[in-house]
Amino acid sequence: MKAKILYLMEYPIDLPGGGQMSTQTLCEALAQKTEFEPVAVCPRLLTKRASDYPFRIVTYRSDENREQNRLRRILNFIRRIFSFYRIISAEKPDLIHVSMSESLITFGMLRCIGIFSSIPFVYTDRGLAYGYRSHSKKIIRATLKHAACLITTTEFNAHLWEKESLRTPILAIHNTIASVFEQYDPGKRTELRTRYGFSEDDFVIGFAGRISEEKDWDFVPVLVETLKKAGLSFKVALVISVYEAGDLQTVSSIKEGIIRQIGEQNLLYLQDLSRDEMADYYYLPDVFVMSSVFESFGKAAVEAMSRECPVLSTNAGGLPEVIGKEENLYSKDRTDRFVSRVESYMRDPEERRSDGKAFRERYLKHFTLAVHLKKHEELYRRILKQGL
Repeated sequence: MKAKILYLMEYPIDLPGGGQMSTQTLCEALAQKTEFEPVAVCPRLLTKRASDYPFRIVTYRSDENREQNRLRRILNFIRRIFSFYRIISAEKPDLIHVSMSESLITFGMLRCIGIFSSIPFVYTDRGLAYGYRSHSKKIIRATLKHAACLITTTEFNAHLWEKESLRTPILAIHNTIASVFEQYDPGKRTELRTRYGFSEDDFVIGFAGRISEEKDWDFVPVLVETLKKAGLSFKVALVISVYEAGDLQTVSSIKEGIIRQIGEQNLLYLQDLSRDEMADYYYLPDVFVMSSVFESFGKAAVEAMSRECPVLSTNAGGLPEVIGKEENLYSKDRTDRFVSRVESYMRDPEERRSDGKAFRERYLKHFTLAVHLKKHEELYRRILKQGL
């Protein structure tokens, strides 16, 4: 009989985002290639059906996680506690893998009073140890005392948690990247550019991600303005995923800020792309840019690398570890470094192509599904064997 692993999440698994897509990819691989039975627990799906996935999905009712009304936030939290209790009791997993921070706080309210104490659990921290509010940090620390392992997505965050003097074992496993990114088609670039009306002479800058404070989307129009003031000619390919109330208003503000600088004809905007559509999208830009003010890993950066697309990034959080190229890092107060690097790629297409190949090699060495699957399998087997 397969060992059942329950994945606890506070966002729908079909909502584009690093945590959701990493969990989906891991569950798919576990279901198809291992002796484990993954079951994802998440809010009701947005557009897909549970039958669309090769693993089981159990859903529960949930409001938005960024709900402005405090009473509704509290009620949603209480409802999630009861949902987790009901689902875990019914599923009787061999191991629980808490995939997101709100889910850990929710599960912690049960685990810290002794409920489900016979079921070992692990937690993947997709944030950074210093990024939590004080009350959240207290609950997380109290819950982690009972965890079999704390998984971080970078060594950078692992070191931060080590300074917290936790007794919990800590293991760094990078976010899981879908196998679709391992397949590289050099002809896709021309195909995508033709589809969206870009010529090979157009220099295209890519931005992509979901709406969140961490991504600092307000800074994207500033970067575009900075390039424009430097006298550079370019176009922008922008992809955003929306989920909660107010997201569309934020999208409108971002688009207006970019259009004000380069004109509507020079902006391609795409929304809520599927994983396969995103895998195609990354062939399109000449350079992909991360504007994050807070980032534990940076999954979008790795996805861009897989398409031989050079990545420029802020030096926030774990991004330097992921990017691995000092020249391609900049800070909010040193946008001259960003401009200089873009100029260099525009001036020397061969350098851009060479860096693109180097980034793909980095992806293949460190960030493939096979690497991540092996680490998770080894961890699960060790925990279940120990009977923690």
